[in-house]
Amino acid sequence: MKKIIAFGASSSKSSINKQLATYTANQFQNASIEILDLNDYEMPVFSVDKQAENGIHPLAQEFYAKIGSADLIIISFAEHNGNFSSAFKNILDWSSRINAKTFQEKPMLLLATSPGARGGSSVLDIATKRFPFQGGIVKGSFSLPSFNDNFDSEKGITNEELKNQLLEIVNSIEL
Repeated sequence: MKKIIAFGASSSKSSINKQLATYTANQFQNASIEILDLNDYEMPVFSVDKQAENGIHPLAQEFYAKIGSADLIIISFAEHNGNFSSAFKNILDWSSRINAKTFQEKPMLLLATSPGARGGSSVLDIATKRFPFQGGIVKGSFSLPSFNDNFDSEKGITNEELKNQLLEIVNSIEL
């Protein structure tokens, strides 16, 4: 059975991006799913001085190993000032010190959502362009606008057109 690692790139305990990543992972058939919580990987802010003093943080090593165990990585990005959340960026910075190809040539489905009409499209664009340089094989991307209007915690995506767009992407990815 193929393994999916999914997470919301946010440290919010009620992350809408974690909800979207979880929902999306569950749209795949015959896969084992592991949902990560970025709060489990909280580390000091990366600096070369901290790395020189203490080596690569053990939580970065654990995160990198989780990525390596996946057959598909699903990330849904919170957008903070048009970019990655600091929680995600810090994990990425630490993990990239293990291997600049942090995503280890793994297939990825990149998502974003926000309460606003743009649905985190700025950060999604950044990730889609950046991650191939960091060893990610981007198989698809999807932005869900106006999360509170288009998503229900019980039903998932409630807008049929948007739901069908996501399902088309999911169905195009072979596990």
